[in-house]
Amino acid sequence: MNGADSLCDTLLANNVDVCFANPGTSEMHFVASLDKRPEMRCVLGLFEGVVTGAADGYARMADKPAATLLHLGPGMANGLANMHNARRAQTPMVNIVGDHASYHLNYDAPLTSDIESLARPMSDWVRRIQSADDVSPAAAAAISAAQTEPGAVTTLILPADAAWTNTTATTRRAVVPAPTEVDSLALRTVADALRNGRKTVIMLGGKALRSKALEAASRIAVKTGARLLAQQANSRIERGAGRVKIDRLPFNVDLAIKTLEGTEQLVLIGARMPAAFFAYPGKPGSPVPQACARIDLTQPGDDLAQALDALAEAVGADRSVTPVLCERHANELPSGALTATAVIQAIGALSPENAIVCDESVSSGRDSFRHTFGSAPHDFLAITGGAIGIGIPLATGAAVACPHRKVILMQADGSGMYTLQGLWTQAREQLDVVTVIFANQRYAILHGELKLVGAGEPGRNASRMLDLDTPTLDWVSLAKGAGVEAASADTAEGFADLLRSALSRKGPFLIEARI
Repeated sequence: MNGADSLCDTLLANNVDVCFANPGTSEMHFVASLDKRPEMRCVLGLFEGVVTGAADGYARMADKPAATLLHLGPGMANGLANMHNARRAQTPMVNIVGDHASYHLNYDAPLTSDIESLARPMSDWVRRIQSADDVSPAAAAAISAAQTEPGAVTTLILPADAAWTNTTATTRRAVVPAPTEVDSLALRTVADALRNGRKTVIMLGGKALRSKALEAASRIAVKTGARLLAQQANSRIERGAGRVKIDRLPFNVDLAIKTLEGTEQLVLIGARMPAAFFAYPGKPGSPVPQACARIDLTQPGDDLAQALDALAEAVGADRSVTPVLCERHANELPSGALTATAVIQAIGALSPENAIVCDESVSSGRDSFRHTFGSAPHDFLAITGGAIGIGIPLATGAAVACPHRKVILMQADGSGMYTLQGLWTQAREQLDVVTVIFANQRYAILHGELKLVGAGEPGRNASRMLDLDTPTLDWVSLAKGAGVEAASADTAEGFADLLRSALSRKGPFLIEARI
């Protein structure tokens, strides 16, 4: 058994049985080991951003990490943007980055780079394997770190000679610490604050946005009069009819300020302190009122569901208190011109039970929650780190994790072009994904940002940097070239007909919504 075999065995022994990959020469011994283990599902991505984004989507739905296989520093660098998104989502991920044989590094071959320095900003944990005997201990440590609450992106560097050298080391099991219970002092502090009569917002993130935890949170809000809100960007929310009605903090800084206006206390449960995405002249860096008190109920590593149950008990919000749930809305379909709102209304009306909705619609989907509160129960996955190009890979990974659930992707056209290679992976794996392209032929968000920062109206040069026309992107042809069936619509009725058809069958399908 060589080091590569040891790595495969360690992954499988710790229930990591999916590998999203884009390998090269230095990883060939690992590829050969994977080839001997059919229990490991290997999924090829034609670009490393697809690989890391798919691993993110997979882990969000599977609640366990996938492995990625990346080729040296430059290959990993191609995947860094979606590693960043995964880190902000607190996604468990085990990245395996091949490197030159240790003795070959002195030659400074063309692909030599400082992998550790590249990996650290987008990883929570980085380790270089020292020898074939070190492979299994290092891999077990990576898996342990990835699965420690609330989840972490780990990067394991595998030199080629560690992969091909024989070893007699035993296969290690990862030791994953149990989530911690909420601190009793923090619990008393929050319970007291919820009784003091001040205007309070309870902001949730992470696994506090799963349905059972949300029910406890809603009972607390009903009992105490606090307002419930999700942080702006979240890895996964269980929402829809029969589930707790919760809105999210708006992206737009002015709307976020208005949403939190008058808030005297902000209780954070698995959520970060809100901040504007960027600095804007004359606007605050945080939408939270300056006089607002910040109160943290939980710390990283805490069991958020347990913390909410404990808080509910502390404030007397037992199960006799009824949580606020969404009612199923009528299946009203839009008609007439196709707009972003019409697209979202149709998705909300036609989405099947237990769908997974992935969102990288950017500006087109800012108001999507309003039209989907009463949709059939679904999981909602969004871009978390602001690095565009995650939508198609995210949906790809979610579909691998949940092959019996329909995945619907709301995708902006500009950001979709970053990782459209993921469509080919969907076709090869025959993944059940319906991709809806909001085709407005522009980076619409940047038109808004140009005005918001006070830079004026776009002229010729600015327009050529913000618009996607001349030539116009042909998403139907792009999808078909990747092996995905596709069609376009420019009316609300035509879009609804295409969506209904796509949802009625298995396999990937793309709809270009010309809005």
